[in-house]
Amino acid sequence: MCGRYASARKKHELLEEFEVELDGDPETELGADYNVAPTKNVYAVLSRVPKEAPKAAERAIRQLRTVKWGLVPAWAKDPSIGSRLINARIETVAEKPSFRQAFARRRCLLPADGYFEWMPVEGEKKKQPYFIHPEDGGVLAMAGLYEFWKDPSRDDDDPLKWLVTCTVITTQAEDEIGRIHDRMPMMIERDRWAEWLDPKLTDIERASGLLVPADQGRLTAYPVSTDVNNVRNNGPDLIKPLMDDGETALF
Repeated sequence: MCGRYASARKKHELLEEFEVELDGDPETELGADYNVAPTKNVYAVLSRVPKEAPKAAERAIRQLRTVKWGLVPAWAKDPSIGSRLINARIETVAEKPSFRQAFARRRCLLPADGYFEWMPVEGEKKKQPYFIHPEDGGVLAMAGLYEFWKDPSRDDDDPLKWLVTCTVITTQAEDEIGRIHDRMPMMIERDRWAEWLDPKLTDIERASGLLVPADQGRLTAYPVSTDVNNVRNNGPDLIKPLMDDGETALF
């Protein structure tokens, strides 16, 4: 699974990197987060047709939105289910009731600098955390889904009436990454961003065909401090390499 990641880029960097046309939450800027955990607010890149767009000029606009990590299906009785739906397995995402509608129409990209996984330490009961990230230092565009949930307890004009949530699609990890953990987030390469985000692409087989595992060597990993185990810890030290003496590198 993918249960923790780092996202430290500033909003203006993401707007430029993903060629975003509309800042969906202009008054909100999330700070650098080196320990993103489920139920936190995160950035999502998605494409939607504005409600106010003339019928003849309907065009999906790429936008950056702030959403909550942990998908709440539209049919859910309450939002508590979201904490159990932080990941969607590629093997079942198109059929599982919690995800199939979003997979057909509400796909997104979740920007990250990298993600964390834990590897059992041979002969010990503890696990060693690793930071896994693109070797070229670029952004990791994780495949995601988003969904809208309407709170029946709130008035229609309440700004909190609608909750927007997301989930990360995961796949089988291979090579060195698979040695650390058998699952990993599905990456979407830049040349497939537009098609993946297109809400008019509702063909399940075509959408599934865009989910291609990362090329060998695309990602690299190194051990980091166990401080990341506690979600209350944050800061750039969490992604610094762990040296042989168990200390983090001083850079």
